[in-house]
Formats: sequence, structure tokens, C-alpha cells
Amino acid sequence: MAAWEPMLEELVATRHRDLVAYARMLTGDSAQAEDLVQDALIETFGGRRRFGHVAAAEAYTRRVISSRFIDGTRRRSAERRALAKVGATDADPAAGPAVLVEHRTDVSRALDLLSARERACVVLRYLEHLSVAETADRLGLKEGSVKRYVHDGIGKLNAALGTEAVTDDVEGVAVDAGRH
Repeated sequence: MAAWEPMLEELVATRHRDLVAYARMLTGDSAQAEDLVQDALIETFGGRRRFGHVAAAEAYTRRVISSRFIDGTRRRSAERRALAKVGATDADPAAGPAVLVEHRTDVSRALDLLSARERACVVLRYLEHLSVAETADRLGLKEGSVKRYVHDGIGKLNAALGTEAVTDDVEGVAVDAGRH
């Protein structure tokens, strides 16, 4: 038996219900709370951390729960903003998960219509949140080429999705296709 196992067993036996209640207050959902607690326990005891007593392990687990919840909220918010920038429309939350999956599938199919460079530029700019300069550097392109590929890609996405998203970094620079 590993040295940390008795501490984990004691924490789960004595404090699991309280940890789930804490996570449920954050998420508002019992299933998500259970998942969040499981992920936090794995992170807490998966490394080489040592705890002198259960209270220290519980405090660390609570910090992991709150950090993971905040990170997940930020990630979902960033995904919504990114989808809006590439032309996806928000589904009515009351419509259920099937509609959300349908919208993501529509965006995925629309991205398939883009050339490899257009897709790479759009994804890096709006889904990875890279600047024009960072995107150009990563792809080995000129900044003007990135702007052009993003502009053209967003135009194609708008046509495919029936949206009117605009890019904020295009200055009308033509792509030098011969060099890249």
C-alpha cells in the first residue's frame, strides 16, 4: 500500500460528502460536482504531495476544486467567444444539448470548407487566441498573409453558417501565395 492511500481513504470516508456539497455549490449540478471532486482527488493524490493530516489534504482538495471550476468556466467562456468570432450562433440553452452539438457540428463542417492555411489562421487567431504576429510566427507566414487568410476564412464561414462575423485585424493586405 502506498504511503498516501490511508490519507486518501480517510479523507473520502470522513469528508467526501462535504467536498461534493462544496463542489455542488459551485457547479449547481450534482453530477458535475461528483466529477469535479473526483478530478480534484486525483490531482491531490496523483502527485508527490505529502500531507501531515487529513485537514491539510482536504484544504488542498478544496483549492483544487475551486481552481478547476474557475478554469472550466473560463474555458467555456473563451470557447463561446471564439465560436461567436468564427460565426457560430449561440443556441437557446433551453433547447438542450442536442442543439448545442448541432451548432458545434455546423462550425466543424464549415471549418472543413476552408483551405489548410485559412483554417490554421482562423483557429490560431480565434480559438487559440494568438495575435496576428504570433500566428504568423507559428505558421511561418507574413502578418499580412495571416490577415488575408483570416479575412477569407471568416468570409467563407459566414457564407456557410449564414452569419455576419467580422474580423478586426484585416487591413486589406493581399496574400503573397508565391512565397508561402
